[in-house]
Amino acid sequence: MKLKKVKEFIIEKIIFVSGTISIIFVVLIFIFLLKEGISFFKIVPLNEFLLEKHWYPISDPPKFGILPLILGSLLVTLGATIISVPFGIASALFIAELASPKIREFLKTGIELLAAIPSVVIGFIGMVTLVPLVKKIFHLPTGLTALSGSIMLAFMAIPTIVSIAEDAIAAVPKQYKEGALALGATRWQTMYRVTLIAGLPGIIAASMLGIGRVIGETMAVMMITGNAAVIPYTFLQPVRTMTATIAAEMGETVHGSEHYFALFAIGIVLFVITFIINFIADIFLHRMRK
Repeated sequence: MKLKKVKEFIIEKIIFVSGTISIIFVVLIFIFLLKEGISFFKIVPLNEFLLEKHWYPISDPPKFGILPLILGSLLVTLGATIISVPFGIASALFIAELASPKIREFLKTGIELLAAIPSVVIGFIGMVTLVPLVKKIFHLPTGLTALSGSIMLAFMAIPTIVSIAEDAIAAVPKQYKEGALALGATRWQTMYRVTLIAGLPGIIAASMLGIGRVIGETMAVMMITGNAAVIPYTFLQPVRTMTATIAAEMGETVHGSEHYFALFAIGIVLFVITFIINFIADIFLHRMRK
């Protein structure tokens, strides 16, 4: 018994230390971003940085407006959300409620394998297959558009949404379903009026985490969205996201220059947006557990 208690104590402490280290790392990352980026706002006011329509960091004088980058990120994220959330929830519902045990295990394994594909590989597949298809279907001069980025990012977000939403649906007590069926509801009515409603907090959390996965993606969007720092008006325009801007320009900047600090300022904005999305998702996850 003593040996068992010692093992449990050690495991508990390891888990506690691991969780604490994770929190410390997040705090240190944020402090590092603030340290490098906060000085930029002494040169360019925050409102000008967020609302200026032009991103010309190497012009004379330079212009550091990230409104096109924010709108590009939001447009691609919106498109990916519109595609991934319905497909993800439908897939999770099928796996949890309709699929046989063998098919369920096969599909869950396949979805987990999809999540393991590197983003650069997905971006390359999008360049070779999706981009020419979008160009041909919509008769565009280039297929490197927000639509292409949205479709590929939806493909990347679906595994996250399916995994978490399926757990939320599977956690709905069987008594709810049995009660609905006993009252005369069909299997379909039970699924969308009882199961989906009862698992809604977890499904919303899954969707939010999927959105967080999308908005923080770098390589895929850098490869297939066109990287044009202009304000987008449709999904058929090239766009540039905040993540792609940091990845594309950080290696070309002079250390300590205004451009260098501007990229860290973009990182602060992106960190705040991602933190808010994950915080909202965490709230819904806690509701689900209750």
